[in-house]
Amino acid sequence: MTPTRVLVLNSGSSSLKYQLLDMRDSSRLAVGLVERIGEQTSRLRHTPLASGETREQSGPIADHETALKAVAEELARDGLGLDSPELAAIGHRVVHGGMFFTEPTVIDDSVLTEIERLIPVAPLHNPANLTGIRTARALRPDLPQVAVFDTAFHTSMPESAARYAIDPRIADRYRIRRYGFHGTSHAYVSRETARLLGRAPEEVNVIVLHLGNGASASAVERGRCVDTSMGLTPLEGLVMGTRSGDLDPAVIFHFARVGDMSMDEIDTLLNKRSGLFGLCGDNDMREIRRRVDEGDEAAALAFDIYIHRIKKYIGAYYAVLGQVDAVAFTAGVGENAAAVRAAAVAGLEGLGLAVDEELNAVRSDDARLISPASARVAVAVVPTDEELEIATQTYALVGKKS
Repeated sequence: MTPTRVLVLNSGSSSLKYQLLDMRDSSRLAVGLVERIGEQTSRLRHTPLASGETREQSGPIADHETALKAVAEELARDGLGLDSPELAAIGHRVVHGGMFFTEPTVIDDSVLTEIERLIPVAPLHNPANLTGIRTARALRPDLPQVAVFDTAFHTSMPESAARYAIDPRIADRYRIRRYGFHGTSHAYVSRETARLLGRAPEEVNVIVLHLGNGASASAVERGRCVDTSMGLTPLEGLVMGTRSGDLDPAVIFHFARVGDMSMDEIDTLLNKRSGLFGLCGDNDMREIRRRVDEGDEAAALAFDIYIHRIKKYIGAYYAVLGQVDAVAFTAGVGENAAAVRAAAVAGLEGLGLAVDEELNAVRSDDARLISPASARVAVAVVPTDEELEIATQTYALVGKKS
């Protein structure tokens, strides 16, 4: 029997998300989340899709090894244990792969060493990803483990887009360049948008807007990323839930010199206390829209700044691509906030962009077009599926190796 299951692990600093998929039909067998790892109030939520009934357990989970063992026990209760001969591989989300990793990679000691070397440019993410990998390898050392990198999709950017205008010798010494993030989402959504249009990815140009608490845009030319809004870190680009996005670098100098703020204080301000939250005290778009409808001026300004930045990137990436076949909205805000989609496209009719009010108001879990049939450029809502993308890439690689 050829194994066809892939377990996808997404390890955060204090959390472990997971999905088990059967790649014969890309169906989900189980999903779950362990959160608050290392605390007395840890919680595991596990849902086997056969029954759809979520099981929960609370109590201290000391570390990721304990968390993964608890996950394995839950899966075993459903006959889906990690010792199953049907398990083909474990796919790991790794946030930063630098320029070294341009595609999914089977993990060995040398791969772990390189991921560890990238910690200085991804201090919040790569350590947690490494913990998950090491834990999984210890539990199943015989099983192929695959790293799928958030940055890999963006390594196709030309140097003119990836380089900052600083001394290249200094940039290379400290690995300073634009890497981009959310790559698995941008890859999946751009491909699904082409499918929605009935065309091959190599035949279309797509602007993808991944709008969640973290937000990024990408310009995808014939299936390859040629520009993206996030840079060395996920701080650059669009206005986000708690991140500022694009900012004059001299603001940092000003904070340090005039505000007498430390680098850590500035880092916290720009990453955790800025964006929508910094502007109006909320980073939930549903709450912001409620406040806007009630006449709240701070919320209205935050919303307008958020939309203004999105429009700038649509226009910029239209220019980069030269020709655009579709603009695709995805992630929590992009998939669910009709007001954001309408506002982001409003006034861009000269670029061939428009949304149909009735189509835009429809709530659905399916990929769909929300532009009028007469529109020159399609506007789409495409639910992202990063776990499926990781599983697909993992299984494709394991299949090649077998």
